[in-house]
Amino acid sequence: FISEAVDQTRGWFYTLLAISTLLFDKAPFKNCIVLGHVCDKNGLKMSKHKGNVVDPFAVLDNQGADAVRWYFYTASAPYLPSRFYPEAVSEAQRKFLGTLWNTYCFYVLYAEIDGFDPTKYKLRDCKLSVMDRWILSALNTLVKTVDDGLRDYKITESARAIGDFTDSLSNWYVRRCRERYWGKEMTEDKKAAYMTLYTVLETLCRVAAPFTPFMTESIYQNIVRSVDDKAPASVHLCAFPKCDKKYIDTKLEQNMAVVLEAATLGRSARNASSIKNRQPLGRLLLAGVGARLLDDEMKAVIADELNVHTVEIIDGAAEYIAYEVKPQLRTLGPKYGKLLGKIRDWLAAHGEEIVKGTANGKTYEFVLDGQTVSLTADDLLTKVVSREGFAAESGERVTCVLDTSLSPELIREGYMREIVSRIQTMRKDAGFEVTDHITVAFAGERELTDAVKFYENDIRAAVLCDALTYADGGEETEINGKIARIGIRKV
Repeated sequence: FISEAVDQTRGWFYTLLAISTLLFDKAPFKNCIVLGHVCDKNGLKMSKHKGNVVDPFAVLDNQGADAVRWYFYTASAPYLPSRFYPEAVSEAQRKFLGTLWNTYCFYVLYAEIDGFDPTKYKLRDCKLSVMDRWILSALNTLVKTVDDGLRDYKITESARAIGDFTDSLSNWYVRRCRERYWGKEMTEDKKAAYMTLYTVLETLCRVAAPFTPFMTESIYQNIVRSVDDKAPASVHLCAFPKCDKKYIDTKLEQNMAVVLEAATLGRSARNASSIKNRQPLGRLLLAGVGARLLDDEMKAVIADELNVHTVEIIDGAAEYIAYEVKPQLRTLGPKYGKLLGKIRDWLAAHGEEIVKGTANGKTYEFVLDGQTVSLTADDLLTKVVSREGFAAESGERVTCVLDTSLSPELIREGYMREIVSRIQTMRKDAGFEVTDHITVAFAGERELTDAVKFYENDIRAAVLCDALTYADGGEETEINGKIARIGIRKV
């Protein structure tokens, strides 16, 4: 089946090469990519007599041709052996095709609600946010990467770049910008959000069309041809995109990479301290070479992502963290043998001093029992430990320190955010449309009721509530250890 077809194709290439060389003294082709063996799930070459062949038509019927193509593009370099089995194709389908389709569906959902027509606006006239500028820069960087990659027959690298970009588009850009599409009015910010996402999807369709021809065609027909009958009849009749250098901002992309690292570290710090993401915190402290690159716009993105009120850049995190240092037995054992026990005790007592002494490739030395011990960073197992009242995590370019102390005001705001989340879940469970307006009846313990009254306008705006009454008329729910009863009804 698949493996045998590859073998036969390889055989024909060798035959053509031999004939052309004999007759014309040159190869019959300028470039040739030959697939490696297609193996089964366990890495064994597929063979009928082993009974481990996979019927390609069964996979094509279930996962689709685009998913099969994408799996082969991204699993490994084409000339290397690859393992082929339906579950692997499904995973590739979920990570890229599913993510792209969900992003497209998000755009279509809100574009239809607002009657948005991209032919009536120009991207160059829009007031772009920092997130818009970043995704457009990343898009044009992707266009250049894929264009150069395909020119050099770097298929796997190009496909993986498309996959990485699509993941960032969905799980960072769209997630961060979701609320921009919720308002009733077509504000300037909303126009910029729509035009940016439309431009990215339309361009991404043309970039990915050679890899996944069927899904990109479907998306193109629905978001481009449905509103512009003068556009080419098919995505495959469009020109491949050209990199627009005026949108590329390398510094912005580098800074956003620091923001993404800080967001990941901040979430990890929250998890380590068992503080929910919806509980606001007072401040986040950032240290490291990456932190010094961040301007106010970048800090605002981090603050909103990690649900903190302020982000502060500090010179160092030493006063907020400690280091737990242990010996790397693999390297120190052969050199110091019986001295390891005392080395372990020394490391435990001088953690911060040793971490600084081995930073940037330096060697740290001390004397034990008359013997000089020399250590580098490779000889250590180092763990960052937060001091009381703080949660810290360190990465390659930045160290994040969360101030975990909770004031009464922060606790009250945390109640509000949990209540909004609970009402949104109730809307979804009730099958309400995103545009449906509701009324809310709320009754709960004093702390919860006080939070609702204090943030009533914010809650009503967030859940599209036309009227909020303080009455016991709904289902019981627990919010941060407090009991409330919430009822909702569509207007």
